[in-house]
Amino acid sequence: MSSGACPVDHSGSASAAPAPSSTESCPVDHKSSSTWSRFLSGHASSLNGTLSTERETSSIPRAAEGNWVYPSEAQFFAAMARKNHNPQAADMKTIVPIHNAVNERAWAEVLKWEAGRGGEACGGVKLVNFQGKPNERSPKAKWKMLLGYAAPFDRHDWVVDRCGTRTRYIIDFYTGHSQGAPSSNLSFFLDVRPALDNWEGVKMRLGHFWGGWFGNLRSDPTPSSSSSKTS
Repeated sequence: MSSGACPVDHSGSASAAPAPSSTESCPVDHKSSSTWSRFLSGHASSLNGTLSTERETSSIPRAAEGNWVYPSEAQFFAAMARKNHNPQAADMKTIVPIHNAVNERAWAEVLKWEAGRGGEACGGVKLVNFQGKPNERSPKAKWKMLLGYAAPFDRHDWVVDRCGTRTRYIIDFYTGHSQGAPSSNLSFFLDVRPALDNWEGVKMRLGHFWGGWFGNLRSDPTPSSSSSKTS
């Protein structure tokens, strides 16, 4: 494998399992890299010199040890080039930081679901593996599309371990535009929730639904300002 390639082999199965060393893995499925780059055309700054080989360690714990490590600019570029996605070197300085930030936000949303469920008893929840499914629509995404919403541009499935209990999370990625100059108004919206493929996921979703419903019934009816939510 070339030194510029991402250490996770994305040329085979869509499922990306952890590598033996925490310094040789990254929580990204480069099969969907092209879906990210097409939203960033025109948003990248000019690039001088060679692509960086520095890598950022994520806040996302691995099931084995250490934390997942994001790909460098050079690795991201090489992975896209191997898939014939026609990457632009100048885009890497924008794509990589945004990609990393979106993954951190996804993990923060997972932790909201996991809060108070006992994961701290074994050192906290950990990301076991992940799978990119940019061409597969989740049932919820299909339902929202029927209601007139735009389709998500990407989807990930993350499997999380909580002291031996594994839960699959579905993450739908949506793009939008906020107010401001056209060159700086790109935004991403995440819909993160447990999959309904086992009793644990069903319990979590039901608890979230009923908690939100009864919480709204008990809340002060006085109008308040609203903010956008990711899930």
